[in-house]
Amino acid sequence: MMRTARSYGWALCLMILLVGCHQQHDHKGKTPLVEVAGKFLYEEDLQAVLPLHLSAEDSVLFAEHYIKNWISDVLLFDKAEGNIPDSEKVRNLVENYRKALVMHTYQEELVKQKLADEITQQEIDAYYEKNKSLFVLDYPIVKGLFIKVPLQSPGLSDVRRWYKKNTQDAIEKLEKYSLRNAVTYDYFYDHWRPLDEIAAMLPTKSGVADGKTFSQNRNIELKDTAFCYFLHVEEWQGEGEQKPIDFANDEIKEILINLKRVEFINQVKDDLYRQASDKNGIIYYYLNSDE
Repeated sequence: MMRTARSYGWALCLMILLVGCHQQHDHKGKTPLVEVAGKFLYEEDLQAVLPLHLSAEDSVLFAEHYIKNWISDVLLFDKAEGNIPDSEKVRNLVENYRKALVMHTYQEELVKQKLADEITQQEIDAYYEKNKSLFVLDYPIVKGLFIKVPLQSPGLSDVRRWYKKNTQDAIEKLEKYSLRNAVTYDYFYDHWRPLDEIAAMLPTKSGVADGKTFSQNRNIELKDTAFCYFLHVEEWQGEGEQKPIDFANDEIKEILINLKRVEFINQVKDDLYRQASDKNGIIYYYLNSDE
């Protein structure tokens, strides 16, 4: 019976346990593999980084290499920590980085929770109208409907009628039909999709990737040896054309958020400063000096 690649890796690690630590230590439910300089590498850590689909031999080699590197890094850090000339400077750098990271994370959460909700559709529309030259498509986009069904499916003549119509009745019938028969059913009348995404679901060399087909025919029916493919394009915009406002909406919102970000964060800082000052939470020692 063949063993999996991972089992070979763990067999190697279990051998390490034979020479592992003897002191009592709370591993919090984890399985220790090796200890060095008071630090532990656990089976869970190795499992998290072990790539899938490795051969048995490669799994063992990866585990050996990872464990050796981990031990070397721990030993080097342990040696460096006690011998760097200015450990206080390093601690200050770490603390400053931590503070900057905490503040940045908090600011981003504030922006997401507060500022994003304040951007109105009216502001988005106004920015779009004033800056239309900024919003040009790099690739074709479409709205419509796609359905893929096995070649021998019943009722294909009905599908041929329904998929061409953007009516509630036709769409409801297609949806019910797709539940029993469709391999793929994709409704995107209400949002734009990159044409490349849709073309990728069609047989190769379908000829629709550039969008030129839709200037003459909005209904595409194709088949191969196994399936029938039906694509109706209700709307399309080609590369180099104006981005529709509903397609550019999220992009414009992000632009407006960034434009307001600095002012918003400065206002937050001013409010915090004022609140601390009102509560006598700021003590200026230099103002009390006898100079």
